[in-house]
Amino acid sequence: MQSNLLVFEDIIMKALNKVAEITLLFWVMKIIATTLGETFGDFLSMTLNLGYLTGIGITLTFFIIVLLVQLASKTFVPLKYWLVIIATTTLGTEISDFMDRSLGLGYTLGSIILFALLLLTLYFWYSKYKNLKVYPIIDRNKEIFYWVAILFSNSLGTAFGDYLSDVAGLSYLVGALVTASVIAVVLLLHYFTGLNRILLFWVAFVFTRPFGATFGDFLTKPIAKGGLELGTLPATLVSIVLIGILIYLSHRSMTKKDTDGIT
Repeated sequence: MQSNLLVFEDIIMKALNKVAEITLLFWVMKIIATTLGETFGDFLSMTLNLGYLTGIGITLTFFIIVLLVQLASKTFVPLKYWLVIIATTTLGTEISDFMDRSLGLGYTLGSIILFALLLLTLYFWYSKYKNLKVYPIIDRNKEIFYWVAILFSNSLGTAFGDYLSDVAGLSYLVGALVTASVIAVVLLLHYFTGLNRILLFWVAFVFTRPFGATFGDFLTKPIAKGGLELGTLPATLVSIVLIGILIYLSHRSMTKKDTDGIT
């Protein structure tokens, strides 16, 4: 009887869940979303020459709008969810660049500050809920903690990616390979050790951001700096098409699951 109740409770929790399940598709979409955030953020602040403060204003407004739409949703809707992820990656790009270039903090200090803010968010999250589970999430206040932590982790990932290229002197391709290696190690630790899964999730989440960021820089930066010089707008459009296709597939997958569940 108790086992049946637990199964029923699990079904209800997943039906009311508001966020994406952590699957291979999730990580692929997250990496593409971070590449989009990097190229679109650079398009606003540098290609359009709007500046980092104006870029923050634009991306913060977009983030607030899509976040309110997401919070108002009763269940998980892939389009709404991934628009917020994209908003956090784009806003994270502007925040990191503003801290480094406009405030003059540098990527080292900026990374330390953002890391501290992420840890503080996770601390308050754990203090309130006694866990840091990222799936399923139903409670609205817990979801707010979730999105704040994601915003800081994406900002941190941006700063760390720029640290690798601008401070450590790595080329964009080498920087992407370094962060990809960290992600691979996390994957191995997930499958072959008993390390805390939540800890591994946040490590992977942070490092997929600089991977996407450095890959975005590789696509857009001048050839003399180790990039392909495709331009921020073409790279942004390619990323939009890719993430759009994956969001569509995610919707289809959900629809198929619901249909199978009914039949």
